Amino acid sequence: MTVNEETWVDMNQRYLTTALANVRATLEWHAACMKNNTILAEATPEVQPPGEEIDQRLVPSALEILCTTFGLSPFERDIILLCTGMELNTSFAALCADAQGDPARPYPTFSLALAALNEPHMSALAPDAPLRRWRLIEVVNPAGTLLMTSTLHIDERILHFLTGVQHLDERLIGLIEPIQAGDELVPSHMALVERIQAIWVNTDGPLPLIQLCGNDETSNRTIAAACCAELGMHLFSLSADSIPLNSSELAGLVRLWEREVVLTSSALYVETESIDPADTRGVKAVTRLLERVNGPLFLSTRERWQPMRRPTFTLEIGKPTGEEQRAIWRRLLGHEVANLNGHIQELVSQFNLSTAAIHSSAQEARASGVSGEALAKELWNASRAQARPRLADLAQRIEPLATWDNLVLPESERGLLREIAAHVAYKATVYENWGFGAASNRGLGISALFAGASGTGKTMAAEVLANTLRLDLYRIDLSSVISKYIGETEKNLRRVFDAAEDGGAILFFDEADALFGKRSEVKDSHDRYANIEINYLLQRMESYRGLAVLATNMKGALDPAFLRRIRFVVNFPFPDTKQRAEIWQRIFPPNTPTQGLDIAKLARLNVTGGSIRNITLNAAFLAAAMGEPVRMVHLLRAARSEFAKLEKPLNEAEIGGWV
Repeated sequence: MTVNEETWVDMNQRYLTTALANVRATLEWHAACMKNNTILAEATPEVQPPGEEIDQRLVPSALEILCTTFGLSPFERDIILLCTGMELNTSFAALCADAQGDPARPYPTFSLALAALNEPHMSALAPDAPLRRWRLIEVVNPAGTLLMTSTLHIDERILHFLTGVQHLDERLIGLIEPIQAGDELVPSHMALVERIQAIWVNTDGPLPLIQLCGNDETSNRTIAAACCAELGMHLFSLSADSIPLNSSELAGLVRLWEREVVLTSSALYVETESIDPADTRGVKAVTRLLERVNGPLFLSTRERWQPMRRPTFTLEIGKPTGEEQRAIWRRLLGHEVANLNGHIQELVSQFNLSTAAIHSSAQEARASGVSGEALAKELWNASRAQARPRLADLAQRIEPLATWDNLVLPESERGLLREIAAHVAYKATVYENWGFGAASNRGLGISALFAGASGTGKTMAAEVLANTLRLDLYRIDLSSVISKYIGETEKNLRRVFDAAEDGGAILFFDEADALFGKRSEVKDSHDRYANIEINYLLQRMESYRGLAVLATNMKGALDPAFLRRIRFVVNFPFPDTKQRAEIWQRIFPPNTPTQGLDIAKLARLNVTGGSIRNITLNAAFLAAAMGEPVRMVHLLRAARSEFAKLEKPLNEAEIGGWV
């Protein structure tokens, strides 16, 4: 088309006006014949409708596009115009009444169309014929009204299309949303776009479904949108949880969308992140939609769907490669990049971000107005927030406050914790720069076992590591992850690791004994699946890019074969008198008023650090309520309460001389 859009709208309007005038002339001629009681076949040439030559320079008009797209006959075309005239020209109502010889029927009907319009054929009325199949017209059929005399209305979406107004069908609004093409596409993703284009361009017949598998919904959308933009198509998204479960409603959605595909040259992007794979009804509805919809179609999913009854090409979609992420960071940081090259390497090593997430992180950090090392810190915090996983139902995020000064452990165990921190901090140097990660991803995960009684500092040690490494810490209670249903435990564990992968968060699996007891001989199916669950977790720990910590109260109950696959084992012993004294000295915040505390006597109390904290906190509340500083008498009352809770006897040797 060589005319601009504004000219096309004007020409399209003239074309439609001329076509409507011809149908109007046909109705006027038929009405005249009815009035004069003239048989149409015997009408003289003088009473034939004059008509008007339609400007053929407009190629194509919306009307001709509609007729060509849906294969309309000249008779069906004139029915469309007859109904359009009713909406655009008020005189059509009276003309319809005159042409039918009935003032009570000032509206188009099939009987009028068959009697008045050129080249009539009964097949145009069939439900599977284009007019009704594609809902180009609506048949208003009140009770007791015959099909032939029912009112015909043009569909509102078709009316707007004929007049040159493009918009999404209002019945699809709220279900289907437009997706705009992104501004940037990295080379690895551009290669996937070109592959999809080649698949569609070289396919004869119905286009295959393109299944985009990956954990990053943003990258999936960007690739699909870029592909459609390259092919001159629009892209719309449909959330899986919006797909009707009712078969008739689903059929209506499919029909409306297929009509939209041909009217606007569009593709559909079905997003399944919102649907639970265990929801069998929802999964079936999605599958039925995918099998029925004709036209360009994307399926965005974390894991491959089972084969469907249509050709399907599956592409694994990852985030930009490490080098591509570094290039994006360098470009966004501009003149600051010279001072931040080392920090960029750390960011890419720790956080696996999409293009959009990198943009957001850079924008947030630069909005702080700082530079140099301060900017590097802001970039790290912004990236950590972008990569923060959504694990509300399976894990608890712990804000790490503890430092090395709060941790009382033997020096050998503190040394192991510092080694763990070094492995996490310098994994990029060893795995990437020095080449240790080139051969295989297996065994690169950093795993640790924290073994010790409750209250000996396992959770605090995890906090110290998270604080030191400036990473998020998530506590996962394995007893809540384990399910009696086969396959559910692995699914829950998969969700945890997949969600945490991009940010390399520290995963702290508490109550590991719930899953990691000694693996039994396989006596029944439950034993076999319990072993499968353990092996699955070990496999994910070995490939996880962050630090996974398992906490147990019973190290002796663990299978030695399991222990061999853990990189670090840190023992948290019950504190001796010297260590308890050290804990008591550090437990009170600087602002806490104290009076007459005897650390040596307090250290005789045979409890863990966790119990010491509980006793101290309870004593502080007792003292505050009495308006006094914390004294030994308050600690004694709190100690009695703690021991009662633990159902342990409190002997005189431990509390003698406190008050």
